[in-house]
Amino acid sequence: MTEHEIPELLTETDVFADLTPPQLELISGCGRLTALEAGRELFSEGQEASVFYLVRHGRVALELGIPGQGSATLSTHGPGEVLGWSWLFPPYRWHFDGRVVERGSAIVFDAACLRTKAEDDHDLGYELMKRFASQIVERLQATRLQALDVYGHTGPR
Repeated sequence: MTEHEIPELLTETDVFADLTPPQLELISGCGRLTALEAGRELFSEGQEASVFYLVRHGRVALELGIPGQGSATLSTHGPGEVLGWSWLFPPYRWHFDGRVVERGSAIVFDAACLRTKAEDDHDLGYELMKRFASQIVERLQATRLQALDVYGHTGPR
């Protein structure tokens, strides 16, 4: 795969599938292909969220550091899934740790590049915001279900 194939790769994912060709080109201009090596830390809580990832192959775990206990895996994400929305909201800091658990590849996007393009093209910015908001809602729902599974329902509401 080459950098020139990024627009085509984006059309294969739910989050970017039906964007216009010009929008795909704008987004692609901020992306580059990268290898995901098992055990590699992609980002850490509190670090600047200067990028986000679209996983092509492999798996990445989102982890939460627990003082005195190490870290706990909140979720794992694989092909076609986006990792990171902290790049969209000031102060642009990661809220979790991201660690590669299964070797693969991803498209990594430069956040400042994409924020600038979204600011210059409000239609693109609106499309990105809708799509990332949908991702946020899905993740919050999954976390809610996970919490219910772990803690159960304790009585009437």
